[in-house]
Amino acid sequence: MTGPEADGGMTPRELRADVPALGEAAYFNFGAHGPSPEYVVDAASELLADHEYGSATTDPYTRAFETYETVRERIAAFVGAETNEIALTESTSDGIGRVAGAIDWEPGDVVVRTDLEHPAGVLPWKRLEDEGVEVRVVETEDGRVDRDEYAEAVADARLVCFSAITWTHGTRLPVADLVDVANEAGAFTLVDAVQSPGQVAVDVAAWGADAVAMAGHKWTLGPWGAGFLYVDGEAAAELSPRAVGYRSVTDPTGDDIEFKPGAKRFEVGTTTPAAHVGLVEALDAIDAVGIETIEARIASLTDRLKDGVPDERLLSPREYESGLVTIDVDDPESTVDRLADEGIVVRSLPHPNGVRASVHAVSTESEIDRLVDALAAEW
Repeated sequence: MTGPEADGGMTPRELRADVPALGEAAYFNFGAHGPSPEYVVDAASELLADHEYGSATTDPYTRAFETYETVRERIAAFVGAETNEIALTESTSDGIGRVAGAIDWEPGDVVVRTDLEHPAGVLPWKRLEDEGVEVRVVETEDGRVDRDEYAEAVADARLVCFSAITWTHGTRLPVADLVDVANEAGAFTLVDAVQSPGQVAVDVAAWGADAVAMAGHKWTLGPWGAGFLYVDGEAAAELSPRAVGYRSVTDPTGDDIEFKPGAKRFEVGTTTPAAHVGLVEALDAIDAVGIETIEARIASLTDRLKDGVPDERLLSPREYESGLVTIDVDDPESTVDRLADEGIVVRSLPHPNGVRASVHAVSTESEIDRLVDALAAEW
């Protein structure tokens, strides 16, 4: 064991020290990509090497399928699900797309989303508009959903899609409450929760949604390609994925298609488990630090950042909700470039028009101060 379980504990500073990519950079883009610790990359690389180099004398399929099961169990424990409620995907976009393709849509069906969604939660529904599906967009203010307007929009909806933490403002939406409203209307609920794992505690059972799409390449500091999809057992039984392969069905050579029970029906064919093995190491590291410790530190660091931002420039809530902090600047793209020249990494957003700093527990006070000082030229 080379990762965090070797000694049973870890501090945020120790976790940062294991991430080679960070170095001296003041990196604030974890909401897009969280660079991985060395042992995460090592675990993925070792699995790939072992799987390929030993494949002439061992059964690579057996090894891969055993690994899929182990990984599902670990992910399920991390997000509060049962093992058979987890499907291994490539990304959040992949998971949302698989759900969108598993419903027998009819002209006149209604999909509801908010205007806060990432393209992952926009493009599948835009595609369905070509098939006669109506897409309603709930307009929001300052990253907040008006409950009454939302309830009116979902009253006759077939599916509702919204984010647990908004990528635009860093606001936390009341997931369980929004799910309850949709349930009363008889709508399928699909949550984009990619900004949650590794940043805040996740309990999909408590949320009560039919499906939750997530990935490990952001706040958990896992590799790209390690996506995962939660699907409630009863909800899964009503879904028939359009993408189907030998991993989706009970008998790949049978005359009829009989999908596997639970979320496994969303898995298709031969894929390397390497990225997900790396994700397991990343989840172990998050647990070694402790999600409460991580969240408390993110709250402290974001407070420090917000203290240096004028009220009229802060587009995220003044009070802590997440590590995503959006700031109004006159020319976001130029600001991103200027900060990059100073060794500070943030990103611009298409909406709202600003820059976003993603503050992780592995960030430092001195980095926050560098960012605040560099942003002062904007005021």
